[in-house]
Amino acid sequence: MRYHILATDYDGTLAHDGVVDAQTVQALERARAAGCMLVMVTGRELAELLTVCPRLDLFTQVVVENGALLYRPDTRQETVLCAPPPEALVRTLREREVEHAVGRVIVATTRPHDEPLAQIIRELGLDWQVIYNKESVMALPAGVNKATGLALALTGLGVSPEGVVGVGDAENDLGFLELCGCGVAVANALPAVKERADLVMQGARGLGVIELIERMLADDMPPITRQPRALH
Repeated sequence: MRYHILATDYDGTLAHDGVVDAQTVQALERARAAGCMLVMVTGRELAELLTVCPRLDLFTQVVVENGALLYRPDTRQETVLCAPPPEALVRTLREREVEHAVGRVIVATTRPHDEPLAQIIRELGLDWQVIYNKESVMALPAGVNKATGLALALTGLGVSPEGVVGVGDAENDLGFLELCGCGVAVANALPAVKERADLVMQGARGLGVIELIERMLADDMPPITRQPRALH
């Protein structure tokens, strides 16, 4: 195989409405059996992910909270990559009744609560950013994203991004797809993701991942030549 590592988003890519179907799980198992290393890259919090994805054991490494936390399913080791949200941010969100959830680092909400979230970050003078995943919204320390989390995960595994195929569907996937040697969009991906992907699958969500795995196993992946891309 030209690429031996598959890095995949969860919601909207592997999963539909939070569930990975049996066919997609079987394809992941085939990839593992063929010697392919699997890495998940998701915006979800770990506790939530553990409840919706019973087959995390298939993944060598999981990048959680949109790049803020690493999790190794085999050892259950968690590595937090940055400081937790400031108490002032959480307190102000609560006082102003802005709908939100707090993880180890991430502060998550949905549209239209992104506007008051961003306003509070500005008022407090925090070096934090607001990141979008379709209707989902996340706040994280500046410079923390799926690409930075994946880069650290790959470093820990001793592998290079050039040997990785990344697949996703939304805005927050762009950085990590561009980090990988080959960036792939599933058919249901946003237009901006399709435009910047190296390949676009015909199948949506899990069907697109299955299609990609079959191409990887058949060594039907084109060489991608481009300049190294920055983490953003």
